[in-house]
Amino acid sequence: MPKASHARKKSYVLDTNVLIHDPSAPLNFEEHDVIIPMTVLEELDSLKTGKQSVAADCRQAIRTIDRLLGDAGPREIEQGVPIVRALKAEPLGTLSILMSTEHTGNHALPEHLNDNRIINSLAALQAQQENRDIILVSKDINMRLKARGFGVEAQDYHSDQLLDDINLLPTGYKEFAGSFWDTISKVETLQRAGVTEHILKREGELASLNINEFVVDEQGFTGKVSEVQDDKLVIQDLHQHDLMNEEVWGLVPRDRYQALALNLLLDPDVHLVNLTGSAGSGKTILALAASIEMTVANKQYKRIIVTRSTQGLDEDIGFLPGTEAEKMEPWLGAIVDNLEALHEDDENMTASVDYILSKVPLHFKSMNYIRGRSFQRSLIIIDESQNLTPHQMKTMLTRAGTGSKVICLGNLAQIDTPYLSALSSGLTYMTERFKNFSHGGHIHLQGVPRSLLAEYAEANL
Repeated sequence: MPKASHARKKSYVLDTNVLIHDPSAPLNFEEHDVIIPMTVLEELDSLKTGKQSVAADCRQAIRTIDRLLGDAGPREIEQGVPIVRALKAEPLGTLSILMSTEHTGNHALPEHLNDNRIINSLAALQAQQENRDIILVSKDINMRLKARGFGVEAQDYHSDQLLDDINLLPTGYKEFAGSFWDTISKVETLQRAGVTEHILKREGELASLNINEFVVDEQGFTGKVSEVQDDKLVIQDLHQHDLMNEEVWGLVPRDRYQALALNLLLDPDVHLVNLTGSAGSGKTILALAASIEMTVANKQYKRIIVTRSTQGLDEDIGFLPGTEAEKMEPWLGAIVDNLEALHEDDENMTASVDYILSKVPLHFKSMNYIRGRSFQRSLIIIDESQNLTPHQMKTMLTRAGTGSKVICLGNLAQIDTPYLSALSSGLTYMTERFKNFSHGGHIHLQGVPRSLLAEYAEANL
């Protein structure tokens, strides 16, 4: 949160969904005071049991609050315990627990809902402390509207939101009209181990390029940024014919953007690839074909781990019969659909798919069972990653062990998780955070090659 521009302190009251979204949220309000309503602690307590990802986030939030409060007594907690963020660091702000307070005004919200009880308590606190700004922080838009309508200031949680406009998110490539070389005044070209590299001054439109991003133009030139320095960058010359004819497990790219995605997927020096794009743009089939190629044909990895973030998965998977893999199959039907697409020209498509599933080390895993594990020399495909929070994204990426590669797939226009938007999604957060990572890459796929019907629906519905 931004630092105060004047001496007046603010008290930020955190809703339950904020602590689930980011269990370390109490640490992110600089010099201001943080208040946790007792109703929020009760909600965390009711949600903390089980193996669901929400339960794990609740437990971590409870541990964070307990660590910050330490051995403080009831009176100290009521007044506010200084928040110490690091050893030997000066405390900034305080953390306190707000007991349910009866609102003494002329009107109050009905207290049959926890949200209403929190708002009533804040209205009472605001009446008692007129010299302080009491601000509710919630990811729930409707709760913020109710609070504002009741006279309580409310805002969203923005500490892990890095962009104000989703259009500022990198696409992974920069397109030039006409010829790219018409915009370049000076270039030094070298041949290194059969690779052509161009050393250019980092200025103008080139100043915004990051490592492993691409340069394309209308004349057919394609280059990949292989090195970035303060005043110059190195672009590796890629031959468009080779890119467009790269065959991976029988799959050939349909357009230039798919070719760029395959280049990153097959690059052994790129350990994190995230592909975004509309439904039908080819994200899953590209990732699956490249993964099978690198696992079965090239033996670069020993197994493929496929997981998916699906709204309702945490709650529903436990009630499905069978093993973990059998429980995951209904949620990972898109993977089987794409396997069928890869082998649709085979004499017996069903037999080919069954053979792949029996021979390829392809494992379907629930996110609940991935926490705490470490996968060595594995390809980890995270489908529907737009539904992850930044905290959950960090949890998933840290599962990658030595020699592993993570592929994140997502469509920021199809977020199904409550309290998440394109700007607050973990996929957006990760893309922006990793844009300077020398072993990472991102491609936003264009178009809808799935079918003419899918393309028209995406554009007009």
